[in-house]
Amino acid sequence: MDLVTTTATSSKWFQNYVSSFDWEKFGHLIASRFMSLLFLTVLFFAINIVGKFILRRSFKRYLQPDAGSSNRMQTISMLTMNLFHYTILFFWIYAILSTLGVPVGTLIAGAGIFSLALGLGAQGFVSDLVTGISILFEQQLDVGDVVQIGTIEGTVTSVGLRTTQVTSTDGTLNFIPNRNITIVSNRSRNNMHAVVNIPIAPTTPVEKLPAIIQDVNAKLLPQHPSVIGDPMITGVVTLPPNELVFQVGLTCKSGTQFTLQATFLTAYLKAIRQAGIQLPTHATMPNSK
Repeated sequence: MDLVTTTATSSKWFQNYVSSFDWEKFGHLIASRFMSLLFLTVLFFAINIVGKFILRRSFKRYLQPDAGSSNRMQTISMLTMNLFHYTILFFWIYAILSTLGVPVGTLIAGAGIFSLALGLGAQGFVSDLVTGISILFEQQLDVGDVVQIGTIEGTVTSVGLRTTQVTSTDGTLNFIPNRNITIVSNRSRNNMHAVVNIPIAPTTPVEKLPAIIQDVNAKLLPQHPSVIGDPMITGVVTLPPNELVFQVGLTCKSGTQFTLQATFLTAYLKAIRQAGIQLPTHATMPNSK
């Protein structure tokens, strides 16, 4: 009987609670909160769009192709965009939680949520942020630079607050956390040296090659302004494993060395053969540094 009585009492209490519950007020509360959340979302979405539009307009005149520091300004522009995006996202989340009645400020100050977040993963974010700022101010790399970071080689396509994006020559997009960037080999800051190796045999009349090479240089140099100065004829060099080459060095602008190697090697080989000089059938691949 006690169980039956308890069940009946509970059932009666629940019915009284349901019947006395102000469903109209509850509906108004849900609708009010929903409208508030919708308004905040639209508001911050609009602020995000307008803010990014203003930032793009502000940086636009500095990102012209004829600007001297276009890559540097493009990097600063991307970092500014990312910082603005994360700031808007933080305040949107804060406003949403506050609207839902969550005492965010009290929780952060009293319960130590901020310290807990740092312990659970925010330390990595802070490390990425600090490293990203260091990369920017130390000018280690810019958007458009050809770099090697660890085992990854390619062109920098984006520098963000958390990651740096590098596109490899085969099109692979690599996302590198900034905290993992320790050594950067930037191949876009200084002039590059391209070495052209012309394969020869011990019987090749090497004394005739300088004149042929100089004639080729005289024809090609006006067509390739990226070559800096005159090519340097090194002469006969032995490469492993015991291969004889006639070596010519080119100093050129960064990013043009591989094309120039192929162009000048092709022209040298053609001119040498036209002069009646036979060359070995094997060839040593050109290299650059």
